[in-house]
Amino acid sequence: MLSAVAGLLLAVSAVYSSPVDYGMSLAGNFGEPRPNHFHCGIDIKTGGVEGKPLLAISDGYVSRVTVGLSGFGNAVYIAHPDGNTSVYCHLKSFSPRITRLLRKWQYAHKSYVADVRLGPMDCPVARGQVVAVSGNTGASQAPHLHLELHETKTGRLLDPLDVLGTCVKDGIAPMAHAFMAYPVPGEGVFDGGSTKRSYAFAAHMLGRKFTAWGKVGFGIWANDYMEATYNRYGVRETVLLVDGKEVFRSCVDGLPPVVNRRINYWGDYEHYFRFGTWYLKSFRTPGNTLPFISTDENNGIVDFCEERDYDIQYSLTDYFGNTSTYGFVVRGHKASIPVKRFAKDCRTMRYDRLSTFSLLGAWVVIPAGTLDGDAVFTPRIMQDDEAYSPLYSFYGHPFPLASWAELGIAVRGNVADPSKLYVKSNDGRFHGGKYKDGWVTARIRELGVAYSLSYDDKAPEISAVGHSSWCATRNIRVRVSDAETGVKSLQGFVDGKFVLFERLDKTDIYECKLPETPLRRVGRQRQLVLVAVDNRGNEAVMRERIEY
Repeated sequence: MLSAVAGLLLAVSAVYSSPVDYGMSLAGNFGEPRPNHFHCGIDIKTGGVEGKPLLAISDGYVSRVTVGLSGFGNAVYIAHPDGNTSVYCHLKSFSPRITRLLRKWQYAHKSYVADVRLGPMDCPVARGQVVAVSGNTGASQAPHLHLELHETKTGRLLDPLDVLGTCVKDGIAPMAHAFMAYPVPGEGVFDGGSTKRSYAFAAHMLGRKFTAWGKVGFGIWANDYMEATYNRYGVRETVLLVDGKEVFRSCVDGLPPVVNRRINYWGDYEHYFRFGTWYLKSFRTPGNTLPFISTDENNGIVDFCEERDYDIQYSLTDYFGNTSTYGFVVRGHKASIPVKRFAKDCRTMRYDRLSTFSLLGAWVVIPAGTLDGDAVFTPRIMQDDEAYSPLYSFYGHPFPLASWAELGIAVRGNVADPSKLYVKSNDGRFHGGKYKDGWVTARIRELGVAYSLSYDDKAPEISAVGHSSWCATRNIRVRVSDAETGVKSLQGFVDGKFVLFERLDKTDIYECKLPETPLRRVGRQRQLVLVAVDNRGNEAVMRERIEY
């Protein structure tokens, strides 16, 4: 019986090792705050170059391979027997075996963009086996490996250092740069003011004494560091103590994917948008439902209701247990608190219920729990006689939503083909949309931009690149562009048979390497047909004669 149990435990255990064959150092860590998302993995340096071999960090099997999806670029997923899945992103290329499985799927689906799902017997791998080559594909600013670790069943995001912590050395504690005081409107003042204000940490214990009265929240701007690099990292654990009592704690040790955008509510998004630094609030706002945050019964808000000194202390800890503390003293001092002012002639949207808001020719529906507290809309309608609708704005400054809201805009005038209409924002983004009964509806996640309707009935443009070298190199390159809604797909056919054109990352050039296609070289003229489609269904066709 004992041997059977031991065998079962062995079957579900996993041994992990580094994904690179050199000393591992990080360009980014798990849980770093980013606009609209947390950094959901670790960034492993590859010396600033592409082409480094990447190794499976544990035994398992390739469960998924993706190309051209989200910001991952080329990515491979490996499921492990302990219930975790490791994800390797921004890859330049895959191992030959994985590439063969990818090509089989791409030719079967006649698509470069791929989402290949595999079973346990399709592509097993061993720890330390080369599965890919590092690159810079997708939403990557420089060559590196973005590595994630997921709970296979739930998709919960885990810190890869939980299994790779021994591969990294770090003896430096986090550092706080400044704190922000947030007096509760109509209920508190801090240092003589009723608006938020930041104060630098010139020392671990500030010598000056602050004053406050009523309810005040605090936030902190801090980073972690490692001795081997000059990079800045997120802080794993933050604790706020008031007179030795814990009022707030965050420990970024795991993330359900559905809460990713709530970083905008934990962090001071308005300040980040203006200055590029994150102050993370040490109190819970209504929209901040992050599960790794805990507070006292006052949601982390400090009530300075006595005329005495209050000892405020922050404790910052990184993954390796390195800890630093920062503190200051606040003197409770009775003061008048300005009355909270409410905007007139505007609509207040409630965070805890479904909210709808209508303008002349537009409406927006916001699900409950999508806002970070009640919001007062400040709508504007800006006319544009040449557009298919006015420009609609609902809020005066950046306002990211935690999930999707639905926007509807009425079509102005007669339109030849309503299916070509789409919603765009004044920051240049395409939001798609569906037409029905005179309205175009689309999903949005930002209230701080203006939206209008546009029209795209122009086909993409296809042009040959290096046409004179096609015959000699047997590589066919074309440039495909679409100035309106963007290229959705490109398909190539030689004598009616599909051939794969791969997009050269971060360019509008597509390439087909004829010797790597299933086509046999016969040394005669053949018909090449390229079909490009944009995101409104407009199609362009290019025909060329090639010799192969």
